[in-house]
Amino acid sequence: MTIRAVDEAPLNKFHRKLTWACAGGPFLDGYLLSIIGVALVGMSRELNLSTGDESLIGAAALVGIFVGGLFFGAVTDKLGREAMYTIDLAVLVGGSILSVFANETWQLVVLRFVLGMAIGADYPIATSLLAEWVPNKHRGRLLGILILAWYVGAAAAYVIGYAMAEIGGTGTWRWMLASGAVLSAVILLLRIGTPESPLWLVNKGRTADAQKAIKKALDRTVSIDDLLAASADEQAVEQSGFRDLFQGAYLRRTLFCGLFYMCQITPMFALYTFGPTILGSFGLGEGNAGNLGSALISVVFVLGCIPALRLVDRVGRRPVIVWSFALMVVPLAVLGGGSALPVAVVIACFCAYALFSGGPTVLEWTYPNELFPTSIRATAGGVATSISRIGAAAGTYLLPISLDRLGIGTTMLIGAGITVLGWLVSFAWAEETRGRTLAETSALPGSGRSVAAGGERSAALRKSGL
Repeated sequence: MTIRAVDEAPLNKFHRKLTWACAGGPFLDGYLLSIIGVALVGMSRELNLSTGDESLIGAAALVGIFVGGLFFGAVTDKLGREAMYTIDLAVLVGGSILSVFANETWQLVVLRFVLGMAIGADYPIATSLLAEWVPNKHRGRLLGILILAWYVGAAAAYVIGYAMAEIGGTGTWRWMLASGAVLSAVILLLRIGTPESPLWLVNKGRTADAQKAIKKALDRTVSIDDLLAASADEQAVEQSGFRDLFQGAYLRRTLFCGLFYMCQITPMFALYTFGPTILGSFGLGEGNAGNLGSALISVVFVLGCIPALRLVDRVGRRPVIVWSFALMVVPLAVLGGGSALPVAVVIACFCAYALFSGGPTVLEWTYPNELFPTSIRATAGGVATSISRIGAAAGTYLLPISLDRLGIGTTMLIGAGITVLGWLVSFAWAEETRGRTLAETSALPGSGRSVAAGGERSAALRKSGL
């Protein structure tokens, strides 16, 4: 099913506002996950936290993201993108405010878990809403911007945390947590009034509401007859459920989205941890100044995403992800040389990895939204996020152990092996979805849907300049 008024619309201020509003979720993820690391220094001193307490507080959000993505993606497919789009931000505001008044470890653990659930929920909510509103030819780039916002949020957290610590010392940790509430409130206000996804409305048979949403957002009128035909297509073909993600061809797509996502972020977390040590050679690795070093690391990864944002809609998703994974192996393999490597080589490898990792990074949310139909699009995005958090949690927990027992060289070689797995998964299962409608990209081989005809229609439209 496709709505040409949406698929072929020129970019306007609605698309731009929607992109920034959706990007607010990943921005807050990067910010809230990073600001706690800065705040923990003062928090530990005031609340007398043990090492175990700090680990629980740090891990609670990751567990929450796993649960939030797994559960609330399915809820979003049932209740709609618009309602969940603001509810999860309201939870972030409330959770951040309550964190300011926490005085016990269990309170912080519970609140961080709740914040993590809201963050995990926002991934499938915001990405599915954006994917279903933006034109085909811009979809890959605009969805890629969302993940770039994560790194910007992380950098902002370290810079703001650094400034607060410099001004008021480590005792400002409560104000650091309060800053998350302020930013969440700003993004919540930006999201209020966003219309529901027309694809979701059509999928639920609410054609009149879909017509109104398109008119409000794009100032285009779509006939009820066209929307009724689209609704009939949705009702007849795309009413899939959670179990369908783990059956047949959808199982392969689910494994692909989850595994490449996991293989991308697991070594990345290792380099994020190793990064401050590298930057220590420049005097940015000790004390509060280490926060500026961490901010610089985030900026390097942002720069790596920029070329990929241009390539995914120009050369295609498959070549970008396959070649990126292949190139990511090289600097990790070189880092296998361990601490004996010259600092210049280590820094060069770090920067090369950040540059090459931009491909899989900007496709983390593009593929789940393109490879699954409307009825399970958010569910699939949530499941992919949850699978990826297994790697994030494992990497965070096992990295110090690996560094201590195996050394940095062997640890980096393990990261290279994980990246090779990501390449194998991508080479075997990555599909090309560039320039196609969501109906075409989500169609299964042999499903009986007119994918070929749809592809010919899209090609004709592109040739005619529409």
